[in-house]
Parts: sequence; structure tokens; C-alpha cells
Amino acid sequence: QVQLVESGGGLVQTGGSLRLSCEGSEVTLSGYLMGWFRQAPGKEREFVSSIRGRSTYYADFVKGRFTISRDNAKNMVYLQMNSLKPEDTAVYYCAAKGRYSGTYYEGAEYDYWGQGTQVTVSS
Repeated sequence: QVQLVESGGGLVQTGGSLRLSCEGSEVTLSGYLMGWFRQAPGKEREFVSSIRGRSTYYADFVKGRFTISRDNAKNMVYLQMNSLKPEDTAVYYCAAKGRYSGTYYEGAEYDYWGQGTQVTVSS
């Protein structure tokens, strides 16, 4: 059974940093477009970042602050989050998409999802 497990969330002050990790089980993440999404209370889920091979994609609101990366040997994907703001507070989800067609940002196109990890940024 394919599983994606996120970790690394927590409480941090404005301007602080966190690194989220996503580990794959029963799936080789290197063959997938891997994405990070987030959902804040009362808001819709939104795209944050994704990576396929060496290609990376970012939502405008995280460009220059967040960096996505992967370690294929460890079957892991990471999201380094710097200069965090209170509006970054959300549950962050890792997701995997197998198909090459479609977009890199549409959550409905992703095949597998993790359970999410809470990120809270205090002001």
C-alpha cells in the first residue's frame, strides 16, 4: 500500500524556518512529480511547490522563501521553508503524481497524498 508520510511541522516565530520531509513507502518517489500543498482553516487547498527531476515549480507567494528538493537514495522529498510568515500557517501535504500530462499545480491530478503536517507561524 502506497503511503506518503510528512514530518517536520511545528510552531515557529515569524521569520523562522522549518524543513518538511515526505517519505514514500511502497512507492519510488523519483518516478513521480512530487508536490507540496497546504490548506489553512476555512480556505481551499492551494499549491505550494513541486518537483520532477531537476525541474521545480513554486507558487508566487513562496518564491525566494521556500525550496523544494529530493533525495532519491532516501526516497524523500523536502520543503525548506525560510522567512516564514503568519499567513504560511496551514496543514502542509505531500502528494505524488504519476502522469506526465496535465499541470504541476492542480491537486486533483495527484494520485497519492500524505496525512499532512501542521505548520503554525506565530506573529
